[in-house]
Amino acid sequence: MLRRKNKERRMSLGSHLRELRRRLSWSAGFILVGTVAGWFLFDPVFKILQAPLLEVTEERGIEAIVNFGTVVSAFDLRIQLAIFMGIILTAPFWLYNLWAFIAPGLKKREKRFALGFVFAALPLFLTGTFLAWTALPGFVVVLIGFTPEGSSNVINASEYMLFAIRILLIFGLAFVMPVVLVLMNFAGIVTGKGILGAWRISLLLIALVSALATPTADPMSMFLLMAPLAALYFMSVGIAMLNDKRRARRQAKLIDEGFDSGDELVVE
Repeated sequence: MLRRKNKERRMSLGSHLRELRRRLSWSAGFILVGTVAGWFLFDPVFKILQAPLLEVTEERGIEAIVNFGTVVSAFDLRIQLAIFMGIILTAPFWLYNLWAFIAPGLKKREKRFALGFVFAALPLFLTGTFLAWTALPGFVVVLIGFTPEGSSNVINASEYMLFAIRILLIFGLAFVMPVVLVLMNFAGIVTGKGILGAWRISLLLIALVSALATPTADPMSMFLLMAPLAALYFMSVGIAMLNDKRRARRQAKLIDEGFDSGDELVVE
């Protein structure tokens, strides 16, 4: 019985390395399959991202085209985008393998925090990327609209795709930040009052991120990103304060039940 218990809870270095290799192999296999799928999805995705440029060309009489500057640039871009889409499409699979590798070494409380972070962060990240996807055509139309009439705007294809991916990632990560604040509060790193005390700096950073992620002359686009980010920030403050009150009540209850002031209180 003792041997079985030790086998379940303790692994040798070699066992850890073999388990890591197995998880990495599975993750690489899933990403490879996703990359193959991304290769065949390149044409429709590129067509969707190029649509705003065609719209500008038709409506404003501006010649704007995506250019492949070298012989191999189209092939390179297709591979890069296929790998990126492969990583995104197979994220649930390789994230599960990552979780399966680290979960046995976590305590029950740490597992609860990690699962809570994943389940809360994933929908918020997808919401941010969806909002960016719907707003991307407007960004492109406004930026290309600065091209003078009668001239042409030749855009490097790689730079254009990186611009689109950057917008998607910035929006997605910006929506995840409030979850990080709540996780830090539940871990006892920061308090709700501490998070609220930095509201001026936080709003300034939100405004800067919104300005960078919405490089348009339209202030409404910036406001549409600032509003949900600010709401999520103050929501995280409220959750952190409620957790601080719960922690304080639990500590008071433990003291009332007979703990001395010199005893160490471990509050989950």
